[in-house]
Amino acid sequence: MKKRISIEELVLGVKSNNIRLLGKAISLVESKKPEHREQAEILLKEILPYTGQSVRIGITGVPGAGKSTFIESFGKYAIAQGKKVAVLAIDPSSSLNQGSILGDKTRMEELAKDPNAFIRPSPSGGFLGGVANTTFETMLLCEAAGYDLILIETVGVGQSEVMVADISDVFLYLKVMGTGDELQGIKRGIMEMVDLIFINKVEEENITLAKNTKLELMRALYFITHKIEDWKVPVVLGSALENKGLQEIYQKITEFVALKKKKNIFDVERKIQAEKRFEYWVKELILARTQSSEALKKAYLEHKKSASELERNPISEAQSFVNKLFKKEF
Repeated sequence: MKKRISIEELVLGVKSNNIRLLGKAISLVESKKPEHREQAEILLKEILPYTGQSVRIGITGVPGAGKSTFIESFGKYAIAQGKKVAVLAIDPSSSLNQGSILGDKTRMEELAKDPNAFIRPSPSGGFLGGVANTTFETMLLCEAAGYDLILIETVGVGQSEVMVADISDVFLYLKVMGTGDELQGIKRGIMEMVDLIFINKVEEENITLAKNTKLELMRALYFITHKIEDWKVPVVLGSALENKGLQEIYQKITEFVALKKKKNIFDVERKIQAEKRFEYWVKELILARTQSSEALKKAYLEHKKSASELERNPISEAQSFVNKLFKKEF
């Protein structure tokens, strides 16, 4: 019979960057079992004082933008600069497509072998919005393990991009050319969120198109006010496959973080990130209460059915159910 690993052992394992125990700690945090949730809360409380020293970098882009190649090349470059790198990849479709996220780890094979790198898939688990419900907590564990850069990759679009932006210090958008109208497909919301843009897969034969794409993006960015005064979103040309442009991106990330700290924005935003996680969990836990008893589950399904069939408007049905929930009728 295997000896059960204690919370104390997990805490020491995480702090000493024991990869096996870090993996087990993350699995505990990801577990939905009630007893595991209680243990995870104790674990997170214990490691919290050792968190917060990393730079959290969100990375997004359309399928085919070369995110995995970029992350591997950038990760290796950062490690060469003396940094330790953790990669958390969010796949909002993972509940439907179990293999896609593991494919990312396979494509980052070289980075995965590096002792100063750690790669962890973060499946959605079917939670609201299809986003990974414990990515923030996994990130805290990686910070406690001493990783300097946390690269958070969003494989999907939409809600997952917002979620990643909400837990990142730097939000990087990867762009590729050859889509006709080079600005088509980039929503204004994404442009308002990004801090840096990297035009990937730039080669000699498409350098003119790349430069024109950069000009178009810069014109579009001119009309969008960045959330931080004095920061003009850089548009960097490069090729992750050929390790071009990585040094410039690394430097721009460093400059951006330094600017946020100089303006005393960095710590304020970290507090906002934690507040958003609080709000997120309040919503998740309230929704989870709908499954806490048969009577409550039945009422929830009845109100949901009434809303779906438009017997009453969905807002009224939601209000009625929430009123019952908080009046402790069950």
